[in-house]
Amino acid sequence: MLRSLGSLLCLWALRLPAVPAGTGAAARGLDVASYRERVRAMFYHAYEHYLESAFPYDELRPLTCDGQDTWGSFSLTLIDALDTLLILGNVSEFQRVVNVLQEGVDFDIDVNASVFETNIRVVGGLLSAHLLSKKAGVEVEVGWPCSGPLLRMAEEAARKLLPAFQTPTGMPYGTVNLLHGVNPGETPVTCTAGIGTFIVEFATLSHLTGDPVFEDVARKALKALWKNRSDIGLVGNHIDVITAKWVAQDAGIGAGVDSYFEYLVKGAILLQDKELMSMFLEYNKAIKNYTKFDDWYLWVQMYKGTVSMPVFQSLEAYWPGLQSLIGDVQNAMRTFLNYYTVWKQFGGLPEFYNIPQGYTVDKREGYPLRPELIESAMYLYRATRDPTLLELGRDAVESIEKISKVDCGFATIKDLRDHRLDNRMESFFLAETVKYLYLLFDPDNFIHNDGSVFDVVITPYGECVLNAGGYVFNTEAHPIDPAALHCCRKQKEEQWEVEDLMREFYSLKKNKKFTLKRASDHGEGEGAKDPEDASSEKGGEKRNSERNSHSLLSCPSQSFNSKLAVLGQVFLDNT
Repeated sequence: MLRSLGSLLCLWALRLPAVPAGTGAAARGLDVASYRERVRAMFYHAYEHYLESAFPYDELRPLTCDGQDTWGSFSLTLIDALDTLLILGNVSEFQRVVNVLQEGVDFDIDVNASVFETNIRVVGGLLSAHLLSKKAGVEVEVGWPCSGPLLRMAEEAARKLLPAFQTPTGMPYGTVNLLHGVNPGETPVTCTAGIGTFIVEFATLSHLTGDPVFEDVARKALKALWKNRSDIGLVGNHIDVITAKWVAQDAGIGAGVDSYFEYLVKGAILLQDKELMSMFLEYNKAIKNYTKFDDWYLWVQMYKGTVSMPVFQSLEAYWPGLQSLIGDVQNAMRTFLNYYTVWKQFGGLPEFYNIPQGYTVDKREGYPLRPELIESAMYLYRATRDPTLLELGRDAVESIEKISKVDCGFATIKDLRDHRLDNRMESFFLAETVKYLYLLFDPDNFIHNDGSVFDVVITPYGECVLNAGGYVFNTEAHPIDPAALHCCRKQKEEQWEVEDLMREFYSLKKNKKFTLKRASDHGEGEGAKDPEDASSEKGGEKRNSERNSHSLLSCPSQSFNSKLAVLGQVFLDNT
């Protein structure tokens, strides 16, 4: 609802002020438009060969020009690439793929699926596409974004994952059978990221559908990890979800842990949740105290803080981008530059890099076209406009095209030392790597909207602002519009009985655009209070006070154009 417009801009409100335009790419002569078009060509080279040679399988095998199922037989690359199509401006293909997915994807299948991967790729991809559907010209049904076929698909997929959370601790199993639930012999050992990477997708589902079960299980899992941190404030890598005993006690920011920290920050921003941010800030202190050495982050024993692995993992390269989201840009840039030196050394980031030796680790020399360093460059460039970040993008394009491009797509680099290739193109290449590269080179993309332009839609629950920017990317780079979480009542029984009125207004409001204006001195108008706020004005004052007391989560309220009152009477500023 429009009362929550103030949360729209919070993601980008954490940036430093933009630097003058003259210090950007032109300062070093980098042709941003040219690289943007090369990234577009990369996408279509990979995407079209997936359609021709691999669909409906999950992934393309680029060396043999065929396909394979990897994460559950969902046509995964098509789901993962869907919102990238819109970011590249291809609305017609977006519309076609939406129809293909509705007709061809079935989650009622006897398949063992990764709970983590299904959530971030399938649930996240479908939610993002659902929220972007109207922008892509899809004819949405009455009640959108609180209803729609892609939302129903996302909900169906998420419900298939819920049996995994039925454990004594609330921490989920790592694998679930989509038809039968958790297998009796399933291992209870799950990685930390596999437990703590649900709040973005599941909270979004709960807010859109009105069913609190998704957000509830995600929060319980997050809090279980928090409860089981060590006395020095660290978490390990793998834990038994039945006994809550740590099986792997290495603590760090990389593989097996990474997106847990990411989702504490992004969940805090998405939900305006002070508790989640406080949890991350406490972890951040411990991480700095025990794992940080000369702007590198090592692995340590979670109870003692002693170094266990002096390695940099490529998955850790998301960390500078995450630091930028909490405003720690200087430290972020120093760490980013360390990681960039590794890229320059090999033309990519090896999975493991031994920091003291300055070289790859045996059997970890590969680069599967991961996005994390490019992701950090995109965030940091939005914050600083430092041309070094564009140079990383340039180097990534050159390296990937030179080493990885083959006739049928782009192949995983099996060994960065001799550029041997592997017969796989992971779906995240189109979901993340290409997307972040394109956004790095496309400063005017709608994803970077600063809130000055937005859409207003009418739902059965009130008037709603969308597409104003501040998108929160899930860990698979699927953007979630935070404003959408305020479009739908949290409980279905609270739905206002004005559906007929909504259908009448829907045709009038459908395509109306609004420009953000300065708030009126007259406020919102008598009778226009949100019913939830009106029920407890004192409680609302308390919530506002809490928001204003925590700068990382607070944004100023903005004005709105019109709103539904408690009893269904419509207040418009032009009547």
